[in-house]
Amino acid sequence: MISLLGLVILSFSITGVLLVPFIDLLFSLKHKFEKEGKTIKKSETPIHDLLMKADEATPSGGGILLILILVILSVGYAFFSTSVDKVSLKILLFTIISFGSLGLVDDIKLILIRRKGKFLGLRRKELLICQSILALIIASMLYFMAGLNNLYISGLGNFVINFWYIPLSAFVIVAFTNAYNISDGLDGLSAGLLLICLFAFLSLTSRFLDLTLASFVGIWIGVLFAYLYFNVWPARIFLGDAGSFAFGATLAVVGLLTGKILALAIIGGMFVVIVASSLVQIISKKLFQRKFLPVAPIHMYFKYIGWEEPKIVTRFWLAQGLFAIFGLWIALLSK
Repeated sequence: MISLLGLVILSFSITGVLLVPFIDLLFSLKHKFEKEGKTIKKSETPIHDLLMKADEATPSGGGILLILILVILSVGYAFFSTSVDKVSLKILLFTIISFGSLGLVDDIKLILIRRKGKFLGLRRKELLICQSILALIIASMLYFMAGLNNLYISGLGNFVINFWYIPLSAFVIVAFTNAYNISDGLDGLSAGLLLICLFAFLSLTSRFLDLTLASFVGIWIGVLFAYLYFNVWPARIFLGDAGSFAFGATLAVVGLLTGKILALAIIGGMFVVIVASSLVQIISKKLFQRKFLPVAPIHMYFKYIGWEEPKIVTRFWLAQGLFAIFGLWIALLSK
């Protein structure tokens, strides 16, 4: 426990020190390329553009630094520790690096080109295909390397699903990747929700003495604490696609490595609610040619009807805390 707390403090300190000059760098790049007059296209959702207009001045791309710190500290800890499960760590590192790289292209464009409205990088179908391929690779690693092939549901028992574990896990990874990306729309929302989820998983992994996951989650918590200081309203920096893709996918893998898929869905309950609201909106437009809500996802709807941004974020954090407590309870019941 002492070493775990030390990792949290170390990662927080390093991130806090490096974030300030990194934010200054992003601001300078943003101003430089704004003067050159380069622009990017608006999205197909004018209401969303209007609600996000105040965020155009805030630089994006903070996830690039956070991923680097998390990866370097995790590798460094594994090098000096004899109790690290290298298979689990390899899967975690591959997840965060691969999904982070997928979003890096868009982040570079956002850093080098003036933001105007919601930037759409890769087309949705192309992005979904890339995410699915990476998710299938990671799910295969979980199946063949980590030996995971079961689905445990509290009250019903353990189900060995063998090869079907791969498509199920891939779906979970893609779902959480997009859920996190969608939630990264209000100052402090996604990072705060993730931090609450990680505290639940830290408690879970510590209870089961999974030192590899516990150390990785502990480093991640320290990184997020420092980032959230600069991301709460009014935000000075955003994660960008590299961070949101990487963090969403890695959260899913952390949950899968614990063997608690049901608990993962509950602990990450607000991410599920957010992505479900967007999914309902998409289905409504496709099937009925009308919007279910004036704007989606659900947190943008609350902003649309006049709720103040800090009020929305705080109440979502509170709801996430309840989901995390309930999911942790379910996970401990099914141990």
